[in-house]
Amino acid sequence: MEHLKGIIPPLVTPFTTSGEIDEKALRGQIKFMLDEGVHGVCVGGSTGEGYTLNQEDLIRLMDITSSEIGGQVPVVAGIIANSTHEAVSKAKALSRFKPAALQVTPTYYIFKPNEDENVAYFREITTAVDIPVLIYNVIRWNILSADSLVRIMTEVPGVAGVKQSAGEIKLLADLLLRAPKGKLILTAQDALLYPTFMIGAHGSIAAIPASTPRSALALWHACQTDDHKTARALHDKILPFWNSLMGDNMPACAKFALSLQNCPVGYVRKPMNEATPKQRERIEATLKDLLALTPSKIKKAA
Repeated sequence: MEHLKGIIPPLVTPFTTSGEIDEKALRGQIKFMLDEGVHGVCVGGSTGEGYTLNQEDLIRLMDITSSEIGGQVPVVAGIIANSTHEAVSKAKALSRFKPAALQVTPTYYIFKPNEDENVAYFREITTAVDIPVLIYNVIRWNILSADSLVRIMTEVPGVAGVKQSAGEIKLLADLLLRAPKGKLILTAQDALLYPTFMIGAHGSIAAIPASTPRSALALWHACQTDDHKTARALHDKILPFWNSLMGDNMPACAKFALSLQNCPVGYVRKPMNEATPKQRERIEATLKDLLALTPSKIKKAA
């Protein structure tokens, strides 16, 4: 899994006003990300409104993305499901595209599985397909503890690591300290990318890389080269930008931010609302400050 490190934006999913996938906008976004120099991309994550995507949508997104990427960088496929049956079905459907990994959430409806059931859930997925799985630890109803995650990574060989999102930074720090050798620990804590990079996170699949890949790449490079002065300055601009994106319509805000960087990415799926005038004003101001600090091209740092 050495190639799954660094800045891996979770692509937003461009929709038309009627809620259909906008292929032209998706291809344009992928080209934008490649031109910026990202280390990979992810399809079907939270920022990509993956919770709205059925199996047909996922297949179409992966087909377009795989075609446009053409093997230049790894592609991670997201699965947000509420049953083992659904997760396995989506995993099998996506396997034809040979994704570098599957990013899979625990189930998220109100009936919370116990620890043994969570272990079995990920075991059945990895048994069904020969694709590494990253646990996307984001579901607030079903946050997996460090103990549970270490157990799953130890007992289920097909689980390649964790994308740590919800919960405090200590959970991520515990995973970095305790994870079995060779497992990936990625950060999705947008407000704290700087400290999570500095304590050893192997990369990020998160909204900041999706909304401003150039800035995420600059931060990653600064941290990998121990340029703390630059990293801290970027953090001090990234945090206000993240604060401007936060909200129940964050994917819409991320899309607006991309549009300000000459990357139009369509609409969100209803019932989510587009970014409000007030949100747009804050996003535009904070993004302008952040990009003013960010070089136009960032040399990749492994």
